[in-house]
Amino acid sequence: MYRYDEFDHEFVTSRVAQFRDQVGRRVSGELTEDQFKPLRLMNGVYLQLHAYMLRVAVPYGTMNSQQLRMLAHIARKYDRGYGHFTTRQNIQFNWPKLSEIPDALADLASVEMHAIQTSGNCIRNVTADHFAGAAADEVADPRPYAEILRQWSSLHPEFVFLPRKFKVAVTGAERDRAAIQVHDIGLHLKKDENGRVGFAVYIGGGQGRTPMIAKKIRDFLPEEDLLSYSEAILRVYNLNGRRDNKYKARIKILVHETGADEISRQVEEEWERIRHGALKLPQGEVERIREYFAAPASLKPLTPSPALAIERARDPEFDAWVQRNTHPHHVAGHVSVTISLKPIGGTPGDATAEQMDAVADLAERLAFDEIRVSHEQNLILPHVANGDLKAIYDGLVANGLATANAGLVTDIIACPGLDYCALANARSIPVAQRISQRFGDIERQRDIGDLKIKISGCINACGHHHVGHIGILGVEKKGEEFYQISLGGSGDENSSIGEIIGRGFSTEEIVDAIETVVDTYIAKRENSDETFLAAYRRLGQAPFKEALYGTP
Repeated sequence: MYRYDEFDHEFVTSRVAQFRDQVGRRVSGELTEDQFKPLRLMNGVYLQLHAYMLRVAVPYGTMNSQQLRMLAHIARKYDRGYGHFTTRQNIQFNWPKLSEIPDALADLASVEMHAIQTSGNCIRNVTADHFAGAAADEVADPRPYAEILRQWSSLHPEFVFLPRKFKVAVTGAERDRAAIQVHDIGLHLKKDENGRVGFAVYIGGGQGRTPMIAKKIRDFLPEEDLLSYSEAILRVYNLNGRRDNKYKARIKILVHETGADEISRQVEEEWERIRHGALKLPQGEVERIREYFAAPASLKPLTPSPALAIERARDPEFDAWVQRNTHPHHVAGHVSVTISLKPIGGTPGDATAEQMDAVADLAERLAFDEIRVSHEQNLILPHVANGDLKAIYDGLVANGLATANAGLVTDIIACPGLDYCALANARSIPVAQRISQRFGDIERQRDIGDLKIKISGCINACGHHHVGHIGILGVEKKGEEFYQISLGGSGDENSSIGEIIGRGFSTEEIVDAIETVVDTYIAKRENSDETFLAAYRRLGQAPFKEALYGTP
């Protein structure tokens, strides 16, 4: 993984000192909250419903055991003993004292972590496939390019105050596990007929109040042009994006109202003007960054482990976990492991300090000292030898982290909702917990198969409900919480925005409504191999609508 150089260290350390001064002036009353707001947002500090919240960046979801232990330390010392992993591969701490946040940032800086640009109208944390550098189906590791984009975008003087926040995602496999088509810029790594690395470029995707799927504006962008083309896109957006209405300020609105062809023309025109300048990526620099992400030297092909087969036959629960929570690796004898942060009845994405320490220990001992955060709010051990799976599993069992539900109905994405967020209209966490309990039986989950439920507590869609196979949106109606259901969304390479099925359901009704949707799918699917999404796309809304609301 990437290691800071002298510039990085100085950059992050000076930012901590700067923010310490700003916090001191806010606490003393020298700065008003309105004056302080843009300063704290650029340092990842939100004022939520009950307290300040600190959002820490985990660039492209990659960290080591030392860094995860530091997050555990932050949870213990400055918060209430836990953290919440988010859909942008970050972690949030919901209860820090404002006066102590500079100390927390200084602690984070000691292990090359920070909270810069995790909020505000700037280029946010660049996200990537959580199996990057490990997946068997990968064309190229997207993380070196995500790191290059991070360095380019950090405090970029031209793009610090954009019309609205700006999100970039990169994937390096045919299967899109980074949801690039619902980002402001989505980059799909590929190779041309000569084996050269480049990118398919998508722009104008996003969720929130006006969900849209991104438009592809270039099928193949050469590797060397990554920064100049990205800069051209940002310049066109920064110049033309609306600043008079924050609900229409995202690049997706600009693309929609101006037209993808015209925006593409403007981007190409600006790119031609700057492409041969200072932003052209030297091959040597690409290779230098790529070296940081080289596979561990001891990651060698291994023969099948007979002990693994014996243990799986002996322990059905371990066997179920291996089936659901491991992913094919490009090196024989290894897999990537998903550590579910979705225990039955738990809060999706939450991990205690003790659990973070436990995962850090396992990563250090048995997984090449590397951990990932997925946008699905789980943790990943990307490199695990098959022969070490039982030891990993036993360590997870001991810490309540061995739920075998990756990709199943209880692997729910949920934002913090009205329990924490000042923007929310309804609670997300209790709904996720109750759905998880309703479908808690593992045999029932397996029968249902792959199914992504995503819940947001407001229209901002931090829970990605628009691209859930079943999406749930919390709304407020006459002082009460209601939940609107959408069906058929997807964030993969065949992305789609879910269709709203009808009127919302009350807090008491919503879990029964979700069960009705699932039962309708079970009754209507062609066979057990037809997934919920495939069945919905074949059947359409009608049978689900009738099951929920009766015959019109």
